[in-house]
This record gives sequence, structure tokens and C-alpha cells, in this order.
Amino acid sequence: MATDRRTRAAGPPVREPLPRVPFTVADEIARHCADAREPNTVHIELHLPGRVARDRLCAAFDQALSRHPRVLMRERRRGPFARRYEWELTDRARPDVVVFPPCEPGALARARHRALAEPPSLADPPPLRLEVVEEPATEGCVLLLALHHTALDGPAGLRIVATAAELYGGRTSPPAAPPDRPPAGAPPRPGARGAAVARVAPGSPGPAPGNALLVTELPVPRRPSGAAHTVNDQLMVATALTVADWNRRQGAPERPLRITMPVDDRGRGPEMPIGNGTRLVEVAYDPAEVRPGTDIGALLRATAGRTRALKALDRPPLGRTAELLTSPVLPVAARAVLARGARRIGTPWISTTLLSNLGRIPYPMDFGDAGRASAVWVSAPAAMPRGLTFTTASTGGRLHLVVRWSRTLLGDEDGRRITETFADRLAATDAEAL
Repeated sequence: MATDRRTRAAGPPVREPLPRVPFTVADEIARHCADAREPNTVHIELHLPGRVARDRLCAAFDQALSRHPRVLMRERRRGPFARRYEWELTDRARPDVVVFPPCEPGALARARHRALAEPPSLADPPPLRLEVVEEPATEGCVLLLALHHTALDGPAGLRIVATAAELYGGRTSPPAAPPDRPPAGAPPRPGARGAAVARVAPGSPGPAPGNALLVTELPVPRRPSGAAHTVNDQLMVATALTVADWNRRQGAPERPLRITMPVDDRGRGPEMPIGNGTRLVEVAYDPAEVRPGTDIGALLRATAGRTRALKALDRPPLGRTAELLTSPVLPVAARAVLARGARRIGTPWISTTLLSNLGRIPYPMDFGDAGRASAVWVSAPAAMPRGLTFTTASTGGRLHLVVRWSRTLLGDEDGRRITETFADRLAATDAEAL
């Protein structure tokens, strides 16, 4: 009887608290500056030549999430005076992570719209959603992954999908090489440090807020033998010339351009850290460098020197100011007010646009009987005040470009013209054109 009384008095077992991980600087700044009108999502889509088996894909994706347990996170509830945002690491995903929308005409366009307009919840793990999109009278399918950028970035999302492909197809990918970093240079950076930065000139926006995008497949530009510049430098030059050309046509005043470039030093193997792991640097251009008739070869050489120096730069992921704004000295509610205020005040000096080049996809993305991905498109958010981003990846010897824009800045026809201009300016960097 004494044993029974002790058992009843003990009550139910006490649950151990879930492991916690503080938000990174990138996570916290994204959380502070969230705007429901322009959800902070990353969109990734893989085009497969065949169709996947539903149950098998769900099982493979669930196992992939388990192999990357850092993704099984949710934002922890906090009190009004908490000094940190924190993730809680859970042990299972919510049941509706993989979604199969109806197979009907226009399904892909609607799935893309959802990826831009409906961010995955931060309250239910994981902060991502995978849609398997099929359309009638077409072969194959599209795997469309939407990530909440407060928690995850494009390279992390690709690593998770690559693990799912290995599990689904039954083939292990060879280890991916870490990013190659050429020796750094120390060239002068143009543009006065206090000068206001060029903004992307408004076009003909519509009445609805949010983001829109356009996907394009282009040839990978060739480089002369022994050239110091990389394909990334060619993409950077094309971005600068495209924005400068657009602004001229819109009658905007000439100002220095600054283009944000994410740099990712993580390995790409199974142990790749999951989260927001890039650091942001800015490539600067004087107005004179991007006028009509500029020497493309000289601009490529100058860009190569700048990007080498910036990639080797030792700095916090978002710079010293962001690091200071996220120091846990004040409660997060107070820091949020300061961060949003600093963003408003600093708008004239925020970079003009963003180019995110993921390079050659280092995974085969082989889904067995459904085939290997023939194209991989990724897009970064295009919230104001930038309002325009360019994201590229290379698959099967082709360059897959996504131009994404804020609907409060540009209309669909504007986006089409900017995409065409980018393709033309990129072709001008090709070895045959120099």
C-alpha cells in the first residue's frame, strides 16, 4: 500500500524542456523587419522528368528532416521582457509538410504564388513547405519548396532536398567540395562612403502588394582562357549594367550602385549547418563605370578584384551595425523598435539590389525512377526598399535565373523587360563578345 501511495503522489512524469537555440543575427533582423505585405520567403523549385510516388516521397522527406534535426525548429514563446528570440528544437515535423495540390492547368503558377505570398509558420516545425506540383497533359512534376527566410536560406533548403533525393532514389551523393576562394586582392572601392545609393527606379506597379517573379533559362557565359574573373563576376557585371540601364530609361538621377552579394563558406556535405549561414557583402560601382559604351573587359577585371577582396573579408554576417542592434542588452521588443527605426533612417544607404549566385548545384538531385532534376530555380525575397533581386543557379550546363520584384515597385511588364535586359547584358560578358 505504501508503494501505491508513493506512486500516486509522484504524479505524471515531468517532461524535459526542449533544447533551445538563440536566433542568429540574420534571424533576429529578419524577425524585426518582417512585413506581412511582403512575406520573407525563399522559393526553390526542382523540375523532374518523371513523377514521384506520394508515400515514398513523404517518407524520404520525413527522414531527411530527421537527418537534419536543426530544421525541426519553432519559435519559442517569450515574455515581454525577454532578451532573446529562441528556437525550440523539436523531434518531429508537423503532418502537412508535404502537400499535393490538385493536378490541374495553372497549378505551377499558383504554387509559385503561394511560395511568395504564404510563408510557412514559425510556430510549427519545420519552417518550410514542400509542394509536389503536377499538371495535366504534361510529363514529370515540380517539387516546389517554400522556406521562411527568418529561419532558413537557399543553400540549406537545397541540402535538405538533396538528402531527400538520396533517400528516395537509394543513391548516396559523393561529398561536395567546399566553395573555392581565390587569393584576395585589395583594390580601391569606388563611391563615396557617405553618398546616397541608387534605388531601383519605379516602373508601373499594380495595386496589389507582394512579390512576383519570372524564371528564365540561359546559357552559362564563357570565359577567356586564363581569365581572372569568374562566372559570378560576369553575373555581377550584368546585374550592375541592367539596373543602370533601367534607371536611365526611367529618368532616375545617376548615383553609385551597391549590389549585395551573399557569401557562403559552409561545406555542402551531409553535416552542412542548417539555418541562415551566409554573410552579406556589397560590391560598389561608380556611375561612370556602368554608362553605355563601358569597356566590359575592364569592368570584369575591376569586379573580380572587388569580389575577391570582399569574399576574404572577415566581418559579421550582416555587418557591425546589425551585430550591435542584436546585442541582448535590451529586451527584444525594444531592439525591434530600434532595428525598424534604423532601417527607415538608413534607407538611402541600403544597397540597390541583391545578386545571389548559388553556382553549380553540387548535388545530383537524383530521385531514382522519377529522374534527375533537369532545372533548379531559386529566388531570394525582394522586399522594399531594394524591391528587386536576381538569383542564379547552374544545372546541367545551363544557367537558371529568377528575377523577383516587389509589386509596389514594378509591374509584370517591367519585370519582363528587366529580365530581357539582364540576358542581353550577360551575353555581352561572354568570351566571344569581349
